Parts: sequence; C-alpha cells; structure tokens
Amino acid sequence: MKKIISIIFLLIISVCTFSQTDKGKFVTYPAGFYQNVIMRELTGKSPAEQGFKPQKQFRMDFEGNTYPTDMSQYEVLYHSLTVSQGNSGTCWAYAATSFMESEAFRQHRIKVKISEMFTVYWEYIERAEHFVSTKGNTNIGEGSESNAILRIMKNHGMMPFSVYSGLREAQSYNDHAKMFEEFDNYLKSVKESESWDKEQVITDVKVILEKYMGTPPETFTYEGKEYTPETFMTDYLKLEPNRYFSFMSTKEYTYNEKHELVEFDNWWHCKDYYNLNLDDYISLLNKSVTSGYTVSICGDVSEPGYDQIAEVAVVPDFDIPSAYINEDSRQLRLSNHTTEDDHCIHIVGYQNINGVNWYLIKDSGSGAFDGKNKGYRFYHEDYIRLKIMNYMIHVDIAREILDRIIK
Repeated sequence: MKKIISIIFLLIISVCTFSQTDKGKFVTYPAGFYQNVIMRELTGKSPAEQGFKPQKQFRMDFEGNTYPTDMSQYEVLYHSLTVSQGNSGTCWAYAATSFMESEAFRQHRIKVKISEMFTVYWEYIERAEHFVSTKGNTNIGEGSESNAILRIMKNHGMMPFSVYSGLREAQSYNDHAKMFEEFDNYLKSVKESESWDKEQVITDVKVILEKYMGTPPETFTYEGKEYTPETFMTDYLKLEPNRYFSFMSTKEYTYNEKHELVEFDNWWHCKDYYNLNLDDYISLLNKSVTSGYTVSICGDVSEPGYDQIAEVAVVPDFDIPSAYINEDSRQLRLSNHTTEDDHCIHIVGYQNINGVNWYLIKDSGSGAFDGKNKGYRFYHEDYIRLKIMNYMIHVDIAREILDRIIK
C-alpha cells in the first residue's frame, strides 16, 4: 500500500512540475529566398512557373514570443560575409570554409574569401575514386561532413574565391542539380558495366565537372605572388589541417575514444571523431565559443522548433521539456533516426541569458535568408544539446579534453 501511495505521489509531483507552455500549429510557408531569388535567377521563372506549391507543416507556434535575434547583443567573433550555397547540397563546404576563414583571421589576422567550390570539386573526384575502389559500395550524394575539408586540404590545398568560384559566366548562385544527376547516372553506369578503370572514371568525371563548374587552375597569382593550392594554404593562409579535431556524443560507443560517425554523409567512413559524454561535449563547445574560437557544427534542422521567419532553433516543451534533455533523450533520437545530419553551419557568436547560452549561427542555407538577419540564425543551447551531431574545432582549445583521451 505504501508503495502504491508513493507512486501516486510521484505522478502528482511529475504532473505539477511540468506545465506545457509551447503550442504547435500547422503553418504554410510562402515562396522564400530559394524560389524568389535563387531559382528565379537560375531558371527565369516565377515560383508558380517553377511548380512551387506551399506545403502545410506542423511547427511550434512562434507568435507572441520574443527571442534574442538582435545581433548587437551578441559577442560576435570574426567571420566573413554571409553567402548562399544556391541550388546545391554543399552546406558542409560552406560551413567548413567559413570556419577556416575565421581561423586564418584568429591565428594570423588574414582576411580572405576562400573558394568553397575548390573543395567541392575535389570532393567529387575523391568520391568517384572511392566508388571505383569499393566496386560501387560508396554512398553517392551532394552532402558530406565539415571535416571533409581537412582531407581535401591535406590532399589538394586551398584556393581563393577570386581565382576559382566554381560559377559559370553570369551566374551568381551554384546550380548543381543537373551536374549531380549526370555524375550520379555516370557512376551507376560504371557499376552496371563493371568498368573499374579508375583513370578513365576520373577523366570522365572531370569532364562533367568542367561543364558545370570549370576546372581549378594548378597555379595562380594572388596579391602579386604565384601560388599552387598547396602553397596558398601553407604559406599564405598558414593553416594546418592536422590541428583540427572532430567531436560527437553518442552512447552507442565508449566515451573518450575515437570512433566512426555512422552517417550517410560520412561516405569515406572517417573514424576520427572523439566521442564525449554529453556534458563534456557541450562544455567544450561553450569553452570554444566563449574563448574566441568559432565552431563548425552539423546536425538536424527538420524540427518543429526550427523556423526561418522567427530565425531561431529551439526545443518546444511539447517535444521534450528542457529538464529532460540528457544523454538518453539525445540517444533515443539518434537511434530512431529522428536526429540525422541534415545541415552544417558555423557558430560565430554567443550571448548568455539567465545562465543559458544562445548562439549566433552563420548559415548558407536558403531558408536562413528568409528572415531579417540575412544568412543568420539564433540557436538555444538546448537545441545544440539535443540535435547537433558533431562539430569541428582547433586543437588548442581542446587540449584539456584530448589529454585525457590521447595516450
């Protein structure tokens, strides 16, 4: 009898301590920056002519709520101007490139616009090479992870945007739909015919890329000096890819060890992700940002508390109350795939409100240009804790944690 009374008491306490305040509703978003600007320029057609049809979506009701979207209230870290990734699935390259631009300034006070498409070009080449090596057992898509830039830097270097933009003449935005379709269909034909001649495959892929993106030069002149992509990275930018580390937090693997991030976009099966418990994962990210280090992050953006008009990412309490966001609630979403790696972005600032961090996010996705702060969003710390799968930072800010891991 005492046990039954205790259970009833706990249930009463549970109900009394959680009072739902957030509400949800169905919303229909009108045509936005993607349809009205990017696709209008690329196709010359209005949203209606493009076949745009508004879709009803269940979202948190943001009306009547106020959020910290005033950038002047944030501690803003150096970053380059916001830029759209256009009609391409290359957010990972934009986030990682923006991060490296901030790193060049943080370490050497160098301000430069680095080419995202140089990295994307070689990513396509390396993906095709991997496809041949695995006899077609490679995930093919436009997406990748932010730390793919480290592999490209090591193998190919970097290049200024002014030397190689990856855009065709009179083109302001990437338009990769047809290019990827051709790339994908070609690799499917290679697999079907078992034509595993790597040199021929790479030659053919380069022809496809040349048609849509052009070809990066082997040498170029920048600010009166001649460089290769490798020397531009080492001598001008002075960036060292080996000094960047990636972190994740999942109960699936042992903490404080390196493991693979099991995710479609990690197509090369990178196993260099240090797995931290959730408290360390968030603590290290907070330490990075508050110490002047920007952070490249990747995670899930298909959530009811994620809104392009309000410009914020929050976790509504009808999803899960803040007090219940922990390693288990995070892992549940990782394991049932309601948390996936949709998007990569760049943390470029923060402010603390009543002991909770809000993060200023630089975002290349088209939805980030629908609000008043073009190319920016504002993330609550709960959203990072629950939905961000991994991040990349410089070794110096991570030494204390790495010293516990690396023996």
